[in-house]
Amino acid sequence: MEIVRTRFAPSPTGFMHVGNVRSALFPWLLARQNNGKFILRIEDTDQARLVEGATSLIIDTLNWLGIDWDEGIIKGGEYGPYIQTERREIYLKWAQKLIDKGLAYADPYTSEEVEAFREQSKAAKKAFLYRDYRPENPPIWDGTKPLRFKVTEIKRYNWHDPVMGDLSAGPEALDDFILVKADGLPTYNFAHIVDDAEMKITHVIRGLEYIPSIPKYLSLYDALELERPVLACLPHILAPDGNKKLGKRDGAKSVQEYRDDGILPEAMLNFLASMGWNDGTEQEIFSREELITKFSLDRVQRSGARFDEKRLLWMNGQWIRKLSLDDLFERVKDFWPETAKQVNDDYKKQILALVQDRLKTLSELPILTSYFFEEPKPKQEMISDNKQLGKLTNEDVIKLLNSAKDVLLDCNYNAKSIQEKLNTLLETTGQKPGVLFSLIRIAVSWAPFSPALNETLSVIGRDKVQARLQLAIKTIK
Repeated sequence: MEIVRTRFAPSPTGFMHVGNVRSALFPWLLARQNNGKFILRIEDTDQARLVEGATSLIIDTLNWLGIDWDEGIIKGGEYGPYIQTERREIYLKWAQKLIDKGLAYADPYTSEEVEAFREQSKAAKKAFLYRDYRPENPPIWDGTKPLRFKVTEIKRYNWHDPVMGDLSAGPEALDDFILVKADGLPTYNFAHIVDDAEMKITHVIRGLEYIPSIPKYLSLYDALELERPVLACLPHILAPDGNKKLGKRDGAKSVQEYRDDGILPEAMLNFLASMGWNDGTEQEIFSREELITKFSLDRVQRSGARFDEKRLLWMNGQWIRKLSLDDLFERVKDFWPETAKQVNDDYKKQILALVQDRLKTLSELPILTSYFFEEPKPKQEMISDNKQLGKLTNEDVIKLLNSAKDVLLDCNYNAKSIQEKLNTLLETTGQKPGVLFSLIRIAVSWAPFSPALNETLSVIGRDKVQARLQLAIKTIK
């Protein structure tokens, strides 16, 4: 049986966004599912758009997500080099094959002449095709001019895309295109076909925007007498409103930014896999192993997948809750507030256990925990602006806090004992938990969120709870 060989071939032109990563994830899943090989290749022939450090960013992002590769940059392999600018001689060898067959020619025209041809086509009210203006006696190609492919079989092409179904295109989609630029570097249209052939790639998975170019690729496969790989195109990731392709203007961030914001790699992988794919069930949380087992190209939807950051945050919260406390503690080491450096790990683990169920991202840790490490500053508007507490008079608030202060003074400071005292306080004050407990929580933390009140008070300790309740009373007075 043929070994499945897939690849991810990014251009190092900037940060890795979610679309890039999904284009790596799907072929990686396919290779892992079939015990095949996944190759990482860098396509850097567009020298004008290169960004320094972008290749390192690609490697770092894939490593963080656990998308490992079997061959390619850093790891090497028998079909290298895996950086296109290091493969010039290989492309020239394949270009010469086309020249020898009479299927490639030196392009003698200037940009002004090409523009004139466009105007002629426009005047004739027909689509511009370069092949209509092909030179009759082109010069011998010496590398100083672009080398163009000479399409000779003008026919309809049919192909099957495992995602998009049966597709076809007529002669109007075929044209002479540049193989090698005047700078000696190949175009994407030529280089990726050569690379895929040399690296024995069986499945090419990329974005939907490549469909219009596929007929040109098919004509080149035929000219080079190459067997076509499986060609699959993924639907676009759409902006949150679902009306257009996701872009920077829609708030799209780099995957690196999501990592810095405290998104887990498991959640990001799960989220991107489920954008445009499902296994036919209601399941939403998939482990890496489950994705590898269940993934299939024929279950990728044809329509675009809307980018929903709220769903990513929900999914991240689910994954945070699945982690063991020790694992989570290791992952949050760079997210603690500055004041947490002053306390020991046991105390921090105790606090982390309290807030684990409330975290949606690791970056929320300071907001949820800072009052455990430092004295919070009172913000009386947190009481007055609260829908329920705002109905109370200052006298009501002071009376409730004094009652809480008295009851919590005479208490064994463990979670069970504190809860018993809080329940007694509910009976004696006649207040609802949503009012009384919210008031106490705000008075001791001045934070928008906190874990279970009894556990929070137990960790803060009697002396600090008493002092904070007294300060709250003083502030309101």
